[in-house]
Amino acid sequence: MTSENTREWAIIPEPSSITVGEGTVLLPYADRVNESIAIGDGDYLLARQLVADIHSVTGFDWDVATGDMWPGFISLHIADSGAAEEDGIPGAYTLTVDTNGIAITARDFEGVRNGVQTLRQLIRQNGVVLPVLQVEDAPAYQIRGYYLDATRGRVPTLAWLKQWADKLCLYKYNQLQLYIEHTFAFDGMSETWRGSSPLTPADIVEFDQYCASLGIELVPSVSTFGHQYVAMRTQELRELGEFPEDADRPFSFIERMRHHTLNVVDDRAFAFSTQLVDSYLQLFRTKRFNICADETFDLGKGKSKQEAQRVGVATLYATYVGKLCEHLSQQGHEPMFWGDIAIEMPEILETLPNNVTLLNWQYEPKATDEKIQLVAKAGAKQIVCPAVWGWNALLPRIDDAWNNIARIARYGRDCGAEGMLVTDWGDFGHVNDPRMAVPGMIFGAQYAWNPTENIAGDTDENSAENDLLARISRVEYDDCSARFVTLLRSASAQAAFTWRELVEYLELDDGTGNCNTEVAQTIPCLTDRLANPGNALTLREARDRMMRNMETTIERIPQVNRKLQQCMVEIAPIMAHIGKPSIAAAVRIAMEGQLLLNRVGFALAGAHDVRDAHDVRDAHDVRDAHDVDDQQPSDCCALARDLECWCEAYAKEWAVTSQPSELHRIQETVWKAADELRRISK
Repeated sequence: MTSENTREWAIIPEPSSITVGEGTVLLPYADRVNESIAIGDGDYLLARQLVADIHSVTGFDWDVATGDMWPGFISLHIADSGAAEEDGIPGAYTLTVDTNGIAITARDFEGVRNGVQTLRQLIRQNGVVLPVLQVEDAPAYQIRGYYLDATRGRVPTLAWLKQWADKLCLYKYNQLQLYIEHTFAFDGMSETWRGSSPLTPADIVEFDQYCASLGIELVPSVSTFGHQYVAMRTQELRELGEFPEDADRPFSFIERMRHHTLNVVDDRAFAFSTQLVDSYLQLFRTKRFNICADETFDLGKGKSKQEAQRVGVATLYATYVGKLCEHLSQQGHEPMFWGDIAIEMPEILETLPNNVTLLNWQYEPKATDEKIQLVAKAGAKQIVCPAVWGWNALLPRIDDAWNNIARIARYGRDCGAEGMLVTDWGDFGHVNDPRMAVPGMIFGAQYAWNPTENIAGDTDENSAENDLLARISRVEYDDCSARFVTLLRSASAQAAFTWRELVEYLELDDGTGNCNTEVAQTIPCLTDRLANPGNALTLREARDRMMRNMETTIERIPQVNRKLQQCMVEIAPIMAHIGKPSIAAAVRIAMEGQLLLNRVGFALAGAHDVRDAHDVRDAHDVRDAHDVDDQQPSDCCALARDLECWCEAYAKEWAVTSQPSELHRIQETVWKAADELRRISK
C-alpha cells in the first residue's frame, strides 16, 4: 500500500484492503461498461452511473451492454461459487484496475453497487488516468442507515430527497428512514397535516422505488406513542392525549419537544396508532417498520396517572409497545423502536419479542459504551444510533459529530450490533440546512463501513479526524486544497449565541409578558430557581438569569465574530474554485446568520446589564466589520433590519431543498427578535 499521506485522491469509506501498484491506466475515449444480467440490476443503473460520471469528467460518451458478445473495458459481474470465503460477506466486492481493464466482482447486487461507488469516486478525482490498484473490501455493519427528520419544521421536496439518496448511495449507505409525526397526508387526518406541505402516498411510492433501484432500503418511521404534539392539539384528536387541557397553549418549539404523549389507557389510542401503522406500511416494500415510541415524557402523569400508579410506568410503556410490535409481527413485519425508555427502565428489555430491534441512540460526543453493553447483555437486537449534530444550529458541530459517530460505531461493533443508523434531527423548526449535514453523513458512512479505520496508522484522534476532513474536502467538494471542511469546522466553533438560545430567550415570554414556566423548566440555569413551587419567576428575572449565565460566552463575541469572518474570507476562494454555487450559497447564508445571532446575543446581553465597558470598547473597535453592535439605539435598529434582510435570503435557500412547510415559524422567530431589538433601543 502506498503512503496515504501523499496520495492525491481518496476513497470514502476507506476500503479494508487496497493495494496501489505501479503505473496508471488510461480510460479509452470510446468503450463500454458491460454489466452482467445476473447482478439483478434491471435498469442497468450501476453501468449508467459509471457512464454518466465518465461523461461528466471527461466528455467521453461510453456505451452500456450485457452478455459475453459485448465485452467492455469496465466489467461488472457476479463471482462464481469458487470465490474467496470473504467475498461471501453481503456487500463485499473486489475491484481491479489494470492495463487490461477494470473489473468489479461480488456475490450480490449490493457488493457490485459498492464497488461501482468506489470506482465512481476514483473517476471523479482522476479523470481519464486511473491508478493501478486492487481493492478487497467488505463492510463492518450490514445495516448502514441514515435517519432524516422530515417533520419538525422542514419537509424535503421529492427532488431533493432523490438527490440525497444518490449521495447516500455514493457513500455506500443501504438504508434510509424519514421521521414523520404529522407531515404525511394520512386519510381522515387533514386537521393534523394541513398547512405542513405533507408528503403524499404518491411521493412515498415513487421514492421507495427510487431508493430500491439504488440499493437503499426505505424504512417507514412514524411516531405512534410520544411526540404527538400537532395531532394532540387538534379538535378531533386532543382527547387522546395525557393533557388535553393543554391543547390550546400557544405554539412553542420547546414544548413541541417535550409534551403530548398518547393516553394509552384510552382504547382509542391503540386504534389511532394502528391506523397510522397499517396505512403507512402498505406504501413500502420493506418488512421493517419503526414505531419510534421515544421520549414519552408525559406517560403516567396525566390521564393515565391512576393506572400508572397501579401497574407502574414501565409496565404501562412495555404493554403498549408490546401490543404495537405484536400487531406488526402478525402481519409479517419486523418492528423497530427507539430504545431510550427501555434503557432507562431495563426491566422492559426482558419483555421484548425476539424479532424487535432496539434503536439505541446516544448523542454525547464523549459517549461511553454502557448503554450499548446493557442491551447486548440483555440479548436484545440493537442498531446503534449516533448523530450528525446539526439540530438547533445554522452551522454543523463537526467536532461533536465526529467524536460521537466514531465512538458509537466502535462500541456497536464490539457489542455485536446489527447496524448503525446515523440521525439528522431538526429540533426547533429545523433551521439547519440539510446540506450542512453532509460532513456528518460521511463520518457515518466511513465508520459504519470500518469503525477502526485509520489510514495513517496514527492513533491520535485529532490526526484521524483531520485526515478524514481533508478526504471529505477532496472527494465530496472537489477541493484540491483539502481545507473546505476544516474551515467549516472552524466557523462552527464560533457559534457563541445560537438559534437554540434565541428561541429560549424569546419563548420565555408566554405571549402575555409573563414568564413561560414550561419553557423555563427546560433551561438548566433556571431549574434550581423553580425547584420550589413557591419561587415564581418574572419574565425579566428569567431573562436576566439566562443572559448572566452566558456572561463568559458573551464576552467572547467580538473575538469569535472576527474569527468567523476570517473563515468566510478564507473559504470564499475555495468555493469559487470548486464551482458548486448551491453549496456556496448555503454556507454563506449559514455563516452570515451566525454572525448576526452572535450580534443579537451581544445586544441582548447589554439590555440585561451583562456587558461591561471593556465589551463596549471591543464593539466599537470592530463595528466596521459588523462583528457586534454596541448598545447605541441606532445600532440595535440597524441590526434588526440586517436580521430581516438575512431572513429573506434564508427563505430563498430553504426553497432549494424543502417545501414551505414551517418556514413561517422560523421567519416569525426572526421577526420577534427584530422587534425585541427595536424595543430595547427605545
